[in-house]
Amino acid sequence: MENSPPYYKEGLQLPTTISKTEKQRSRPSSRSSVPSIFFAFFSCLAWLYIAGRLWQDAENRMLLSNLLMKNSAERPKVLTVEDKLMVLGCKDLERRIVEAEMEITLAKSQGFLADQLKQPGFSSQKKLLAVIGVYTGFGSRLNRNVFRGSWMPTGDSLKKLEERGIVIRFVIGRSPNRGDSLDRNIDEENRTTKDFLILDGHEEADEESPKKAKFFFSTAIQNWDAEFYVKVDNNIALDLEGLIELLESRRGQDSVYLGCMKSGEVVAEEGKPWYEPDWWKFGDEKSYFRHASGSLVILSKNFAQYININSASLKTYAHEDTSIGSWMMGIQATYIDENRACCSGSVQDKVCSNAQSCEHVC
Repeated sequence: MENSPPYYKEGLQLPTTISKTEKQRSRPSSRSSVPSIFFAFFSCLAWLYIAGRLWQDAENRMLLSNLLMKNSAERPKVLTVEDKLMVLGCKDLERRIVEAEMEITLAKSQGFLADQLKQPGFSSQKKLLAVIGVYTGFGSRLNRNVFRGSWMPTGDSLKKLEERGIVIRFVIGRSPNRGDSLDRNIDEENRTTKDFLILDGHEEADEESPKKAKFFFSTAIQNWDAEFYVKVDNNIALDLEGLIELLESRRGQDSVYLGCMKSGEVVAEEGKPWYEPDWWKFGDEKSYFRHASGSLVILSKNFAQYININSASLKTYAHEDTSIGSWMMGIQATYIDENRACCSGSVQDKVCSNAQSCEHVC
């Protein structure tokens, strides 16, 4: 073997040398694996960022789509009259409509009112001094008879009083059950006495008293043309001549709001007498504004017209006197605190006095 040719030994050793070299080349280099890890990490970050942006864009598109759908749903399907006028360029027509509405309002304020409610035989040409409305109810017939036998004229005397310019009527609404015995009894009594002002559009109830004030002033001014309109409670008696004298002294005065002026605490506790559901509107002190006592309230003609024209939008509170007072606050009213209108137990120096009501025993 020693004498073997040299190529034989080299031939035996060559495969071994090549095998070692290939093993060394086939091993991964630790230095070349580090950049690969970083590249994979940043690739993942980039993928997450792109995916997040795509998801956010999709969410934004969904939000915008919902807003557009909501706005389109709230958009009016039909153009208003004003929009049509703007589109058609009919500004002149719009101006004339506004002027016509203003003329109608002015005509109402000057007394050109519908006369469908006029009393039979009444002449609107005659100017009266006052219309006096005495509140009454379905259970107060005996109380009315007491008034008719004392200070309130009846029959021919009532007609003669109207010739002097004074109209007096008992004011009452209709029964919740229209046409029942309550309504029939009032109609029958009125056919005999002819001294009622029946408010057909008003439902008679204690809690509806503030609305009754609106109906009274509105109906009275549509029936009679007078300088003053007087609301009287059903529990007071009048010194009629004293009241006429008081009204005569104020003849010719506009914007008169006359009565026994007062204020007072607003009752905020439900269940107590004189509870005011809207108590929170009167401030922290819970005190009513200045207003005429509900026993006797006198308004000049222009204020009765104001109530008639704006009755649909006038706010009512729990009591008619505070309701009327709230209507006077928003206009140029002359408040007259008249001591003679402060009703008491005596008629001395007063135009009214407290009367014992029969409402609960009739």
